[in-house]
Amino acid sequence: MLDLVINNGRIADGSGNPWFFGSVGIKDGIIVEVGAVTSESRKTIDAKRNIVSPGFIDGHSHSDLLVLNHPMMDMKLQQGVTTEVVGNCGLAPAPIVPKYGTLLKEYIQPVVGETQWEWPWQSVAEYIRELDNTGISENVSTYVAHGAIRIAAMGFAGRPAGTQEISLMKEMLEEGMKAGAIGLSIGLLYSPGRYASKKELAELCKVLPKYNGILATHIRGEGNNLISSIKEVIWIAEKAGVPLQVSHLKAAGRRNWGDVMEAMHLLDEASARGLDVTCDVYPYDAGSTSLTTLLPPWSLEGGIPDCLDRIREPAARRKMIQELGEEQEEWDNLVVSTGWDNVVVSSLSRHKKWEGKSIEAISRESAKSPADTALDLLEEENGMVSIIYYHMSNEDVEQVVKWDRSLIISDSLGCETGKPHPRSFGTFPRLFSKYVREDKSLSLEQAIRKVTSFPAQRFSLGKRGLIVPGYHADLTIFDENRINDTATYQNPIQQPEGISHVIVNGILTIKDKENLRQTGGMAIKAAAARCLCGNHTKQEAAHG
Repeated sequence: MLDLVINNGRIADGSGNPWFFGSVGIKDGIIVEVGAVTSESRKTIDAKRNIVSPGFIDGHSHSDLLVLNHPMMDMKLQQGVTTEVVGNCGLAPAPIVPKYGTLLKEYIQPVVGETQWEWPWQSVAEYIRELDNTGISENVSTYVAHGAIRIAAMGFAGRPAGTQEISLMKEMLEEGMKAGAIGLSIGLLYSPGRYASKKELAELCKVLPKYNGILATHIRGEGNNLISSIKEVIWIAEKAGVPLQVSHLKAAGRRNWGDVMEAMHLLDEASARGLDVTCDVYPYDAGSTSLTTLLPPWSLEGGIPDCLDRIREPAARRKMIQELGEEQEEWDNLVVSTGWDNVVVSSLSRHKKWEGKSIEAISRESAKSPADTALDLLEEENGMVSIIYYHMSNEDVEQVVKWDRSLIISDSLGCETGKPHPRSFGTFPRLFSKYVREDKSLSLEQAIRKVTSFPAQRFSLGKRGLIVPGYHADLTIFDENRINDTATYQNPIQQPEGISHVIVNGILTIKDKENLRQTGGMAIKAAAARCLCGNHTKQEAAHG
């Protein structure tokens, strides 16, 4: 007796092969029959000739705390997402040490979000355990984040790491890999990641091959320094002998539009030399981050409290304003490349009336310069200001979306307040409505592969991402003619259309767009890491 059978479906199995008519039989959370299912079942779903796909995998998000604050994760499940990969861009809530705990929390909160409760973990292993203990509705896998281990080892020191500090970071990275992390993520645009040299990072990455780990990187510059930044991370990956994942590949700023083609060429050349390299992309022409990211790197040394002190100090403030108004050689000045009129406040706590307005517009209403307006907001909001910035061309985005080395991600931030980027609510439906149905940049099967088997294989998520016997029953049923994102920049908190059912580890979790509040998700430990470490339980092995 099967637990569930999905009948009358057009099965797109995640491989990229053409869809086929058939049924899917599920038992104990595992797909056991595909095609002509003859066994009896306790429950059935009539797919009504809609697409039956593996559950979508969001291979780059910042839901590290959101999934614990809101374990039902409606914003992702309604998109058909059954698995998220967190700990990206060097930003994660673990490991955390008492000495630098406040610095870490202030560092990650604008991107990863915050909690109203004390964190019951210190190590990555304890964070992963908390995911399992919480009762989550989707699967979650994590990186070890370079920013977190660097803060734990040396705070926000704006200098290269010393020998003992590198040794301590390697110990923390190894502990995280043994716990089942999939690799190391670095955020070279962010402080303190931007203070690390490529030699320091290559030395850390020497830990990864033992665990088949991957290096994921938010590169140092995505604007004027895009090409040099791509060359830097290629050097690191080749030096350490590790697979490379370039996060949210883009060319920021009008003067740099078109440079993604050269970046893609460099990655192709690296592959031809033998480097295992891929990238990801979100299907929008605007990004989202913290307002502090726009500031000169020196202003963030020591963390957010020291940055706020510099904003209050007249000489330091004048220097910040001067540098924000000029092109920079050492770092990408996103203000110059983007313009204050394209930097939009998405979330803050005190001045809610400014949400959805650009810094330029706020400055006019405040009768202050845009730079002064931005610095005043940071001071008054204690550094907690999230932004959306419009800095990409749709042509560049399309080139990366359809590239065979790219997989599709949301890069969603860890909060749902204010006016967040619509990618938090619409990324995956938008892939199918815009790039498959409207623009025809991808076939249906190509798009499904980019959000199922490709990320499952890339991130060592075990038997997921394909509809074949023996694989975990993570499934999404949708109407390819109706699937559509309704989230907009003006009104982003809206559910998509066209997705009827979502199944997580064999448990029906979304039924006719209703969230059934099931807890079928789990923390996924990277299968390769776990096998090398040994001494794992049957239950842990099932999480592979």
